[in-house]
Amino acid sequence: MNLFKGIVLNTSLVRSFIISAFYYNLLLLFLLNFAVLISTIFLTLTSTDVPLVVHSFFDLNDAINHDGHTLPLLSIQVTELTDGIFIGGSVNHLVADGTSFSHFMAVWSEIFRSKDENAYLISHPPIFKGSDTIINLPFTHHDQFIARSEKPQVKERFFIFTSAAVSKLKAKANEECNMKNISSLQAVSALLWRCVTRVRHQPGNSETICRLVISNRRRMNPPLSDDYFGSPVGSVSGTATVEDLMAHGLGWAALRIHEAVTNHDDIAVKKFVDSWCRNPVVYKPNALFHPNTTHIGSSPRFDMYGCEFGLGKAVAARSGFVNKADGKMTRYPGREGGGSMDVEVCLLPEYMMALECDEEFIIALKIN
Repeated sequence: MNLFKGIVLNTSLVRSFIISAFYYNLLLLFLLNFAVLISTIFLTLTSTDVPLVVHSFFDLNDAINHDGHTLPLLSIQVTELTDGIFIGGSVNHLVADGTSFSHFMAVWSEIFRSKDENAYLISHPPIFKGSDTIINLPFTHHDQFIARSEKPQVKERFFIFTSAAVSKLKAKANEECNMKNISSLQAVSALLWRCVTRVRHQPGNSETICRLVISNRRRMNPPLSDDYFGSPVGSVSGTATVEDLMAHGLGWAALRIHEAVTNHDDIAVKKFVDSWCRNPVVYKPNALFHPNTTHIGSSPRFDMYGCEFGLGKAVAARSGFVNKADGKMTRYPGREGGGSMDVEVCLLPEYMMALECDEEFIIALKIN
């Protein structure tokens, strides 16, 4: 899996980070000249769809984890625009997950902002803990487990949920469940699950899945530090029939997700690891994305806009080419802060068109 994320800075360059195996991409975009009338940054932020040119701001777009044998495990690409700088990054997902990648960006920014050029003191140094365990994969040739996905024919669009919208969705979900434990992430995820399922028009008796990528750090007992550097991630799924999901409200859907997250504890994590060690498998991108699945990754807790490289606050965060498929959602912190959330939605063109007309979805987006 590739992690590709980027930040847009108000200037004229772009850097790219890449994580292989599925590489993780992040782009930060910074503005340089506010006087430019027609600019690359302007088009990036105002286009209905994410412009395809954004993908070119990342290195290793076609790389998979296994390519880490010969390609960089981390790649940083800086692209100079007419009116800004694009800092994009890609890192091999076998080496680091979104938490570690976010930590790396924060440390890099902290070093840059350090007033003592000789000290380079890091407030939260990464924690490295390895394992000497050797696991033999049940394959005789690389071709038996290597799979490269084709370029997805999906629309990519960003939707902004204000802090008021997120708070209202959370309150509504908890009220409908008569509880207080539904989180903001779970409430927004439930909304996406319901709306995407609705526009797909699947048979009522078919199963629909909301899969969330989740860090195992705090699930362990004792827990791993948030500063642990690695890729200790798993996934949890809320499931329901299409008919049930549509018949019940936001709270019912959020509760399905909440229960899946709550049940992902130390016992569940260790059970999965033990099972995988006894029967190791290599997960392929096509196996992760199904027509009936809403797959939600990343986190608005990653402080992308807190990264400072002397150009001011980034104006946007974008992702690269990898891991894009119908139903893939990527959550980002909103630039306005205060609990706001940006969500990158990838859907087939006909589903995207229907989503933009979905009443429940539109009402949530209009809350200010």
